[in-house]
Amino acid sequence: MFARFRKTSRPQRAGERHPDIRHPNIFQAAAAYVAACAEDDQEALDEAAGWVSPEALSFGVRELACRAVVALAREQGRSPRAVTEELMGLPAS
Repeated sequence: MFARFRKTSRPQRAGERHPDIRHPNIFQAAAAYVAACAEDDQEALDEAAGWVSPEALSFGVRELACRAVVALAREQGRSPRAVTEELMGLPAS
């Protein structure tokens, strides 16, 4: 027990990750960020935004959006363009 306490109580160096703490990847951060946005949960939105860099979060959100549109298009038997236009309230092209 003491050895475990010593291992977890030592100060971390800058940029060092604690081995016992699981850190979210960009896709987990994007999922949490988008879900928090949809639920209008500012606290969760801020937390998820801090998990990864802004660039990584942007990439993850973009990837999530693409996957969601593809899934909706398949489910509805429509094109991804038609689905995105409807979601954004745009006139059909």
